[in-house]
Amino acid sequence: MLSLVPAAISLAATVLLAGLAVAAHALTLRAGAVAAVFGSVIVVFAGYPFLALLILFVFGSVLATRYQMEEKRRKNVQEGTAGERGVANVVAHSVIPVVIAVVIGWGDSGVPASTLALLYVSALAFGASDTFASEFGVLAGRARGILSLRPVPPGTNGGVSARGELFALVGAATTAVLALGLFALFGPPFSSVPRLLFVAITAGFIGCQVDSVLGEGLENRGCLTKHTTNPSACSRRSG
Repeated sequence: MLSLVPAAISLAATVLLAGLAVAAHALTLRAGAVAAVFGSVIVVFAGYPFLALLILFVFGSVLATRYQMEEKRRKNVQEGTAGERGVANVVAHSVIPVVIAVVIGWGDSGVPASTLALLYVSALAFGASDTFASEFGVLAGRARGILSLRPVPPGTNGGVSARGELFALVGAATTAVLALGLFALFGPPFSSVPRLLFVAITAGFIGCQVDSVLGEGLENRGCLTKHTTNPSACSRRSG
């Protein structure tokens, strides 16, 4: 855990970044407040590389969300009214990384720090994979239900496309590579680079597929909501 002065500076920086996200209409006001709290917990308990990876994840999500926004609006598949993300979205993609960060800072879990860091990276890799698949996949010309294989409109719960699957892989891989660079810079680096890349990319991509399965199998039947499928997929994938 960070000492008092670095923690205070980090908290101020985290609140400032959340405020900028709200000002840029990337997050709603309430979502920005939740993001500031989550980011503060992560940096205090786990450290700078963990917060930096979360910030890069949010930045990448914003870029993906706003890609061809006018086309998404025309098809009525955009996030929010203008690409802004709300509290439910922030919680869905951040609650598990926050819990892992607290466990890391607690220091008495009995789980090696490198394993916890890998779980953290994998959780964000899933978030990036799911976000990229959704935001780029809705622009695909066609999609099929991941279970039924029947043609469905792009953006349908559980609908997948070649474009969406490609960007799901890109999202997971980008997160793993960024994590590798951040931990190499801030330390300590992972002892096995291939293990980091393989586990994070595979877990992130598979988590995205589980999310699609839950979307078609349960969300379409009213058993889950859009945002409750995300933690479920992440938990099942990590468990």
